[in-house]
Amino acid sequence: MDAGPVLTRRPRLAISLGDPCGIGPELLVRSLPALTNEADLIVVGPRAGLELLPPPADASVAWTLTPPTGPLPAGFLGQAWGLQVTGPGGTSASALWLDPTPEVVAADLRLGYLSAASGRATVAAIRTAAGLALEGTVDALVTLPMAKAAAHLAGFDIPGHTEFLQALAGVPITRMAFFSPTLNVVLHTVHQSLRSVVEDLDARAVAETLAFSAHQFQFLTGRTGLAVALCALNPHAGEQGAFGGEEALLNEALRQATASFPAGPEAPRFSGPHPSDSLFLRAARGEFDLIIALYHDQGLIPVKLFEPDRAVNVTLGLPYVRTSPDHGTAFDKAGRWCADPTNFQAAAALAIHLAGRARPTAWGGLAPS
Repeated sequence: MDAGPVLTRRPRLAISLGDPCGIGPELLVRSLPALTNEADLIVVGPRAGLELLPPPADASVAWTLTPPTGPLPAGFLGQAWGLQVTGPGGTSASALWLDPTPEVVAADLRLGYLSAASGRATVAAIRTAAGLALEGTVDALVTLPMAKAAAHLAGFDIPGHTEFLQALAGVPITRMAFFSPTLNVVLHTVHQSLRSVVEDLDARAVAETLAFSAHQFQFLTGRTGLAVALCALNPHAGEQGAFGGEEALLNEALRQATASFPAGPEAPRFSGPHPSDSLFLRAARGEFDLIIALYHDQGLIPVKLFEPDRAVNVTLGLPYVRTSPDHGTAFDKAGRWCADPTNFQAAAALAIHLAGRARPTAWGGLAPS
């Protein structure tokens, strides 16, 4: 991404811990010394997540919780601590730790296993961290992985971070995006069946995703004249109707999206629908700035093939910057100190980079067709 404006002070990040029984706590403490070189941090999650975590066998990382120093965010009603971490070579770091669910203790949790208790603590941490971003206490939010099944056990019927953060912010539209040095991809639909993607396909809705994504990407990067490519639904882009007629609908979506921007060199250049089997390689070689994928796996399989460590999940449409690593809780690795922190560190680095931008302008909606 292009460089954005620079803050006149250090960026402030909130990091929600994710499921305390997954790899989130170890990714956090392993990465903290590097992150605090670039930003001031507030960690939000249950203290029990650290209490469950055994120290690494090589003693490369150590941590303690102490009484907090300085004022706490207004209205916070949980417990607060000062987190002190010592990393390799004696590097040190500190952060404010907020625990909105102090009633969830280590005895309620089991490392490597989700539960209603871990889900309740995870959702409370996300809610508190998002509140800090909404009120401007922090400049950006980085979310470590949650287990949706644990949230469901705790009674929260939420599909995932993106939908929950949209509801908390009260914004009309969000989209899940993945940014990396090689590919930038936005998903038109996320957590729904492939059958329903086809049944629900609508030209107006696809046009809104195209126009909204271009608007948001232009704001975040400062770049104009974006080359935005739309994936086809069918093989060979339908082969002129031989393999399905949905591409006619997608052509109408492209027309509506193009009409939503004043003509000129700064307007996005929408094209497609392109056969998906070749589009992502073309984008990786620099032909396109942004790809719009119609469904989850259409966009995520190439992202995870090209950029397994550097692709960062970004939520478009929130009134603040939110990033996340592009992986899950990895319960099978929890506490083994074998989880790679690279993707989490990339998510935090992108949040720090984007935190210099003013808050996004509200999306005005698609122009009348």
